[in-house]
Amino acid sequence: MNQQTSIADVLIVGAGPVGLTLAMDLASRGVSVVIAETRRRGEPPSVKCNHVAARTMEQFRRLGVAQKVRLAGLPEDYPNDVVFRTSFTGQELTRILIPCRRDRYTAEDGPDTWWPTPEPPHRINQIYLEPILLEHAASLPGVSLLDRTQITGFTQDDDGVVATALSLDDGRTIDIRCRYLVGCDGGSSTVRKTMGAKLEGTPVIQRVQSTYIRAPGLRELVPGAPAWSCYAVNPRRCGTVFAIDGQDRWLVHNHLNPDEPDFESIDRDQSIRNILGVGPDFEYEVISKEDWVGRRLVADRFRQGRVFLAGDAAHLWVPYAGYGMNAGIADAINLGWLLGACIQGWADEQVLIAYELERQPITEQVSNFAMDHAQKMIRARSAVPPDIEAPGPHGEALRAAMGREAYELNVQQFCCAGLNFGYFYADSPLIVSDGEAPPPYTMGSFTASTVPGCRAPHFWLEDGRSVYDAFGPGYTLLRSHRAVDIEPLLQAARQARMPLAVIDVAAAQLPEGYRHPLVLCRTDQHVVWRGERLPENTGALVARLCGRAHALVPEALSG
Repeated sequence: MNQQTSIADVLIVGAGPVGLTLAMDLASRGVSVVIAETRRRGEPPSVKCNHVAARTMEQFRRLGVAQKVRLAGLPEDYPNDVVFRTSFTGQELTRILIPCRRDRYTAEDGPDTWWPTPEPPHRINQIYLEPILLEHAASLPGVSLLDRTQITGFTQDDDGVVATALSLDDGRTIDIRCRYLVGCDGGSSTVRKTMGAKLEGTPVIQRVQSTYIRAPGLRELVPGAPAWSCYAVNPRRCGTVFAIDGQDRWLVHNHLNPDEPDFESIDRDQSIRNILGVGPDFEYEVISKEDWVGRRLVADRFRQGRVFLAGDAAHLWVPYAGYGMNAGIADAINLGWLLGACIQGWADEQVLIAYELERQPITEQVSNFAMDHAQKMIRARSAVPPDIEAPGPHGEALRAAMGREAYELNVQQFCCAGLNFGYFYADSPLIVSDGEAPPPYTMGSFTASTVPGCRAPHFWLEDGRSVYDAFGPGYTLLRSHRAVDIEPLLQAARQARMPLAVIDVAAAQLPEGYRHPLVLCRTDQHVVWRGERLPENTGALVARLCGRAHALVPEALSG
């Protein structure tokens, strides 16, 4: 028997980190949300993502969950370093220093401690992260979670979407009426398939055997300081080991060689022992295992009418730089404020055009970063010298050379300031270009900039708050010269009911990158316009930012 339900502004399919972040963002805007998830409430996710990027932590700060996340994961004093060894218990080749969470805000050593952000990255496995996000999202007004519920299809019209849901416990079907639907349902997304979108790109880059193990005696066998991640390189087998709880649970990735296309032909147990550097008498317990293929696939479209894709439903790639989940969360943040603006009534639906125009090109570029790095790592693994473990000067020289190469290649993915802070939105209807090109987008480094489309450079206010803490829910104007008249913009925003906050700051407070006395930013911290003074037609600027005008004369918006 069908039950018609008309309770949601937005239906989110999938209660992973991407769907839960989207729900939190929408709830913060007074939007009602239903989340449909096939798992039971509290059923743990697989042991996948191990890293929460700085940009994600900045958004978690805005949503009120950053400290909950920061306090979970590895023990507070457990080094978040990345180490390269001949095996997990073998000789160390090099080490990338990353502070433990206790020292994350204060540490000065290491290649990522200089980052201009209120929230540095955090190393935490998804099995700890997701329950925190779930508890927080479920506690918010307007959020309803339907667990053990599978969305089997949907139809849409000019007014909304009707999704058909199946209860996996009793077989009951439910029709859920919503204004918008977002598929956050992973790589095999039902939403993507139903809307007719296709994944395009490189279907196979890397095959990996992943095994989640419990090995109580393993940590004691490790020479030197522990690390969050260990890359093991030897002629027998190359792999990666992640510390999950800092005690006795580990995730072991066995990277198959290009000539090993068959998962079943590889001896999992022997591969694990070769990666760990332990003999046949060492005991460990397999908690779970998963074989997967690293790809570089991006959907040919992220939207069909009132239906959207986010996260793995829209893009899949080899998780180098730890940016798979984080890119999905960036999707959610981008889409959340756009949907909120429409549902709150101050923006026209044309504003939603920006989602695909902004996120798809960046996703394409990040996926290429990841694929390029994966291919470099595959070549490096195939070039391990056969006598890398040899004693004496010859072996020492080989290990030193390989350590230098490993550091230079990998510091950019584990301390990826560019990937976090350097991306920008170009060719967007919500970004008013002033003709200056943004700084180049790279994985490792970035140049802070207020070029429209870039992330507004971070700084601290005189009262000790992050400037992002003072941002409003819609747009925020940063003014560094109080003599500049902004009343026409305030009046135009009031008439359009567009939320607009104003932050007056002294020019001396501003970091490098702020060269204009007026910088207008979105709630997701991206610059949309800047100028020496307001444009002649402030009404046209506000109309554009509300999705009401897209073919404007650029000169009318220059300031």
